[in-house]
Amino acid sequence: MTLTVATFYRFVPLEDLPALQEALHAACLEHGLRGTILIAPEGINGTLAGSATGIETMLGDLDERCGIRSGEAKLSEATEWPFARLKVRIRPEIITMRAPEADPATLAGTYVEPGDWNALLADPEVLLLDTRNRYETKVGTFAGAVDPGLDNFTDFKAFVESELDPARHTKVAMFCTGGIRCEKASAFMRARGFPEVFHLKGGILQYLEDVPEADSRWRGECYVFDGRVAVGHGLSPTGWTACFGCGNPLSPEDLRAPEYEPGVSCPACIDELTPEKAASLRERQRQMLAE
Repeated sequence: MTLTVATFYRFVPLEDLPALQEALHAACLEHGLRGTILIAPEGINGTLAGSATGIETMLGDLDERCGIRSGEAKLSEATEWPFARLKVRIRPEIITMRAPEADPATLAGTYVEPGDWNALLADPEVLLLDTRNRYETKVGTFAGAVDPGLDNFTDFKAFVESELDPARHTKVAMFCTGGIRCEKASAFMRARGFPEVFHLKGGILQYLEDVPEADSRWRGECYVFDGRVAVGHGLSPTGWTACFGCGNPLSPEDLRAPEYEPGVSCPACIDELTPEKAASLRERQRQMLAE
């Protein structure tokens, strides 16, 4: 079975969110799709999986309703369902930052096409920032990137305030998985007076799709928020999996660690695993294997 996976977002004013939620949920069911869509007054963000025809038809529907152009959605493939079900949720923000001044509609930084990204990074004056969380940067990142060590995207604000200075860091380039976090992060930095802020258009996913591996500055794989866990160049699935106990991404090396127990624990969560939780997870694992 080959499934098409579409990742998309757009900052666009949306109204009557309950009605839109109902309409999008019904359309996804009609086309046999699974995944997650988040809608908010500021826009839409989602990843859907299904047949190529179903995805194509749904992208047309999303274009009419929310301005999601089919050519801007990142498409990849999966051999198994990356999502167990369909969710369409209303949220205050499509990517939580809690910074009203970070308005991508008016303050977003300068988009850089994937084909021009390497040239920008060659500029010694550019500070390269990875705006993703630490469990994502563990899987892969760009050579030379600064990892702020974020546990949540909202922590990016404190990192900027404490570690960066508009007078010293006059050229900042940033990247994230699909581009959405960078739009808010760049808007936040511009609101804080940083003069030149660039971000990778289409995110890491577009870069891995467009830039030949031989020319790539990417190191490792890219964490994705679905059952594939990580993808590589050409958006092909990799050998990464995830810990059921904590959700942390696991490399093939992690699976060989003594702290790893299938369905129970991994090196990232073993120290916080209580006997009660371990017993519950082991029983769940036993039931799954017996099915």
